[in-house]
Order: sequence, then C-alpha cells, then structure tokens
Amino acid sequence: MPLTRLIKFFASLRLTVVLLGLGIVLIFSGTIAQVHLGLYKAQNEFFRSFIVFWQPDNVAWKIPVLPGGYLLGGLLLLNLVAAHTERFSLTRKKAGIWIIHMGLILLLVGQLLTDMLAHESTLHLRVGEARNYSESERAYELVVSDVTDSKAAQIVAIPERLLQKQGTVSPAALPFSVRVLTYDLNSALTNQAADGYDPVKVTGGRGTDGFWLKSIPRETVMDLRDLPSAIIEIVTPQGSGGTWFVSAYIGTPQSFTWQKHTYELLLRPERFYRPYSLRLEEFKHDVYKGTDVPKNFSSRLLLNRPETGEHREVLIYMNNPLRYAGETFYQASFDPDDQGTVLQVVHNPSWLTPYLACILVGTGLVVQFLSHLVPFLKRRRAP
Repeated sequence: MPLTRLIKFFASLRLTVVLLGLGIVLIFSGTIAQVHLGLYKAQNEFFRSFIVFWQPDNVAWKIPVLPGGYLLGGLLLLNLVAAHTERFSLTRKKAGIWIIHMGLILLLVGQLLTDMLAHESTLHLRVGEARNYSESERAYELVVSDVTDSKAAQIVAIPERLLQKQGTVSPAALPFSVRVLTYDLNSALTNQAADGYDPVKVTGGRGTDGFWLKSIPRETVMDLRDLPSAIIEIVTPQGSGGTWFVSAYIGTPQSFTWQKHTYELLLRPERFYRPYSLRLEEFKHDVYKGTDVPKNFSSRLLLNRPETGEHREVLIYMNNPLRYAGETFYQASFDPDDQGTVLQVVHNPSWLTPYLACILVGTGLVVQFLSHLVPFLKRRRAP
C-alpha cells in the first residue's frame, strides 16, 4: 500500500544517515557563511529557512543548493516518529530507546519553539535613570502618539513587519490611517546632493529641511545597527493629511495637528514594556591592578514593582544574570565613561526544554545500559 511504503521510507535508517550528513554540511556551510554574510543573515538564510539558495552576483535568479534548518529538523522529527511506529514496540527492553528518542524529539521541538517565541533586547541605563522597557536591536516601530493631553498620551505602535508591506494601516485607536509609501530597512542620509542619493520629497516635518536618501544593504556586523527610513502619508476621512519623512536618524518626534488634536510621529527601536522598572544605582568597572585588563563589570539596580509592592536591590555582573518574571538580564556592555550600563534581556519561554531533553537522553542511556547489564550479570551468576 502507498501509505505503508511511505511510512517505511520515512522510518528508514538510511534516511536518518542522509539527514544527519546533510545537517553536518549545513552547519559547516552556515558557519563559514557568517564570515561574509554576518551572524544574523547567515542564521536566517541557512538555519531559519526551508531551502538554502545561492545567488550569483548581478543576477535576479537563485539556485537551491541545500535543505535549510527548518526542513532538516522537520524531516528528522518525522523520521523519529515513523521509526517508532514501524520498528519499536513499547516493551521493557526497549524502554531506554523510547526515552532517548523522546528526549531527541523534545530537543527538536524545543529548538523550534525557541526560534518562534524567544527574543532578545537591550536595556541601556545611565546612573540614576529608571526604565520599564527594553529595546530591540534589529526591529523598529512607527509610533503615533496623541499628546493633546500631556498627562494621558495615547500611543499607537505600528510594528516593522507591517511597515515593510508598504500598505495602509488603520489602527482602531486613531481617527485616521497611515499609508506607508516607502520603507527602507537600512538607509544612508545626507543633507546635500550626492551620487546614488534621491531627494526626500514630503510636505511636512523634518523631511522638508532638505534630505537626500539612499537605500543600503542591511548590516551584518553584530555591533552595528540598521537605520531604517520611511515616507508615510496621513490619510484622513477628508483626504490626505500630508506626507512625512520618518527615520532612525531623526531622534526627536515630529508633530502635526488634526481636528484640534496634536499628534507626534517617531520611528524608533521596538520596545518591550514590563510591569516593573529597573533603576541603575551604581556601575562598577574593575580592572586588574596596574593594568587596563577588565576584571569585572557589575550593575547595582533597584527593582521596583508597584503592583506587588516589591522594592529591592539586585546585582548583575559577569556570569551572574538576574532571572526575573520569565526573563534573564545579562551584563553585556557599558558606556565609555563608566556611568552607564547595557543589559541584554532574553525572553525565552522554552528555555527549560534543552535541559529536560538532555536529562531524558541521559536517563534513557542509563536505562538501556542497565536493561542489558542486569540480565548479563544474572546469567554470569547462574550455576
């Protein structure tokens, strides 16, 4: 039957060997590609894809060369499940193999969940400064704020994934729509004409000051950031409310008035807000005596959570992160004047899955070993 043949194919040990071999090639190729593509682009093209493509220079077409990480991981997961269905019965002698394979399945599923749910951001604080949010290192958002009442401003954030589509966004909290005319994931900006740059033509805001813009490839170096730019149009029920130039180069909000309400526009790194704040009380940068070699970086912070009454100091230093409310805060960097700290914030709901998977695999190996060792010792002792 076709279904039986299909199950046998996916349960094949040969398929397992081929997939593991392709996995080795993929890891090697993706690691080498980081030299030219950078970490983020190599991850997306090799490990967060179904097919790895090669594109020759100065051409529009691409050639598929390797299965990507998602495809290999999915096939390996299917291979494990099919192998159990076809070859392994649930008996005491096979209990160790079942536990090992459950651990491997959990490892594959956990990695997929991490890839889908986890995100990293940074929290930059100066001494005496408190914040209840961190910022993304790669993604941006367009913020439209109604600041008519300074004590109760209404803020609407449009994520970058919608801006990239260059369509019309109509948030329910706004009485008008935002039409994205252009969006560059990374850009270069100048205030005078230059080769390769196009003049920014808008009707309102800073864009009327005379800017020239050029779209450039995304940054691949980890220490550098993309600086996106966009031209948007405010679309009211009565028609166009004007066009505006927003950019990561423009760090201050641009304002306009409509129906006696004052609004502000700002393109900024995506923010992740929390129900608590962290205040930097002190940052220490210790070096070995008589040298400039770093010995330790530490941040003493005040954690304040009004809803629970929690108000306490925490200390974050190298290899000693703060784990709180499902997130981990690592000491990542600091300001040159030693008056500011940069914390890396990792949100990963499935962070326990690799540990549980390793425990299952280790337990399975022990169980399978003992299931053969104990009967062997009994036979040795028999008369």
